[in-house]
Amino acid sequence: MSAAYATFGLAPATRAGGVLADGGYELHRDFVDFVVDGRPLLSLLSDLDAVSPLASDVPPAIFTEQVRGLLRETEPPLPGGRFVLYGCPECADLACGAVTAVIERDGEDYVWRDFAWQTGEHADLERDGYHGTGPFRFRGAEYRAALAALVQDTGGPSAARRRVLLIGARVAVLARLAAALRAIGIGADITQDAAGVPAEELRGYGAVAFGRAVGEARRTSVMDAFERAGVAVARVDGLAPIVPLLVAQVEQALHRGPLPRRIASLTAAGGAAEIEVTSACRVRVTAYRLDRLRRTRVRDVFDGVLEPGRHRVPLDPEAVRGESFVVARTAGSVLVRPVSG
Repeated sequence: MSAAYATFGLAPATRAGGVLADGGYELHRDFVDFVVDGRPLLSLLSDLDAVSPLASDVPPAIFTEQVRGLLRETEPPLPGGRFVLYGCPECADLACGAVTAVIERDGEDYVWRDFAWQTGEHADLERDGYHGTGPFRFRGAEYRAALAALVQDTGGPSAARRRVLLIGARVAVLARLAAALRAIGIGADITQDAAGVPAEELRGYGAVAFGRAVGEARRTSVMDAFERAGVAVARVDGLAPIVPLLVAQVEQALHRGPLPRRIASLTAAGGAAEIEVTSACRVRVTAYRLDRLRRTRVRDVFDGVLEPGRHRVPLDPEAVRGESFVVARTAGSVLVRPVSG
């Protein structure tokens, strides 16, 4: 095979979970992505909402078996020497669709070829192949070293400090928020004050979120407790008692990805949201508002693929009347902003 050499690497990646406008959930998944010639392979594949089999919530024995497969120490799970490189983040069922490729040894080298989108036992390369992607030839030593180090380290990416401390006056809202956060893989604890919390426990949090009724003096006291514990923690000032909105704020604060945010900026004013994206991706924009009776109103205002650059998304005046907010999401990135008049 005459493919030129490509570099091979691995990098931690995230499929951000979330609470949907209809109250449903998308799972949070931390995984290891494949990096080819310095670029995440997933970014080359039409910006799929998918994760690799090397996920942090995969049992260690199965994780190791996945690595052995990539090293061609086990038989391919699919006909034709094909392996799953990315699958459904919710269920990993092949019927939902998966990116597969042939992985083979060629002397000391490893070759990935014939990339395809596959929903059954056999791949149709003519209809579903990723034409123009690959083949990639990797030097054996570099390839084996990257995968071996992955197993030797932890068996998966770290989810350290994906935990938030919740402080507020409305216990019912805090309870619902904690449940929603836990459902997408973010640990959450509720307290009224951090003064008596041991320093070693405070070091386990990545963010602290305050309800709107919490006074500034109390907020300062809590942040001082974290400072004395020697931990830099993100501060989240809750915008409104709207659980999906607060979840998005916490996700934004806990962003620790190895790559820059794909949604670089978000503003909302003058009847439109201004969004800047760093790479082509599917973006979903949702508007939340409180009506005169303090009831939550939700409106999906945009869902589509945006090319790199700045974009203007019109906002229906009814969707952002009064006290309102917008949330912009894409895989691995979320931003929240209040709507200014």
